[in-house]
Amino acid sequence: MARNREKIGSLTHQVKSVLDTKLAIGESKHADKARGVTHEKIYSWETYRSYMKHLNYFTDYCKAEHGCRTLEDCRSYVDEWLISRNNLSAYTQKLESSALAKLYGCSTKDFVQTAVRNRSEIVRSRGDKIRDKHFSEEKHSDLVEFCKATGLRRNELKALTGDKLTYKDGKPYIVVSSGSKGGRYREAPVIGNIEHVVNLMQKVGNNKVFEKIPNGADIHSYRADYATAIYKANARPIEQIPYDKTNKGTGRNYQSEVYHCRGDLKGTTYDKQAMLIASQALGHNRISVVGEHYIRG
Repeated sequence: MARNREKIGSLTHQVKSVLDTKLAIGESKHADKARGVTHEKIYSWETYRSYMKHLNYFTDYCKAEHGCRTLEDCRSYVDEWLISRNNLSAYTQKLESSALAKLYGCSTKDFVQTAVRNRSEIVRSRGDKIRDKHFSEEKHSDLVEFCKATGLRRNELKALTGDKLTYKDGKPYIVVSSGSKGGRYREAPVIGNIEHVVNLMQKVGNNKVFEKIPNGADIHSYRADYATAIYKANARPIEQIPYDKTNKGTGRNYQSEVYHCRGDLKGTTYDKQAMLIASQALGHNRISVVGEHYIRG
């Protein structure tokens, strides 16, 4: 019996083996979405690490509470585990449900349903954090200004070199080809303090723009500032967006280019065209992500 367990490996090893087969770093998520196979793959190391962490919580529970030795043994306790986690935020519950679906090659609909996620429950980049007290925006003004002008992610900033500055129609863009989520290439428009960004890029040449990104830097918040600025620069007044479609059921005209928020943002509307521009600048594909997590005011 012990010999068989050695062949199978520990539960941690079994989880890793499954997730490793689903890694698709550098592959096109957009192309896979068109083929309907995104549920089979993991496109970023960040997602991989998050799934690994929470799946280990799950298998540790199954081993301690039910003596499970294989992932097959653990499968029948998925709902029990998810119910036991209902004290966590809706976002964490959704993450764990998604990780389990990836592990077992099924849909989250096959499990007990987790709590509904609301924007009001998001704590990232809201209010002062303990780590923020150790980070001075004044001392790191070069980084802060750069982030607000480019909207780059932390890993993108770490990998960025000075030769990634390009121009289109006379306007500066940052070429993002390393460190991006899912390995997606994009050209992020530079806004705001353009002179600062250009000077910093030209100064370092082919070297890295930032040798180190402080842990206390609230990169997500700066990305939100960037997205909001881009959205507002391109947004049309909602009342000026044409009623270009007709609802077949009611016969009423409606604005197909107006995005209506749901949940705790119900009643808030955005210009879909401007949302798409902001979304693409951030390196996202879905405009809902920008509406729910980035645009302010």
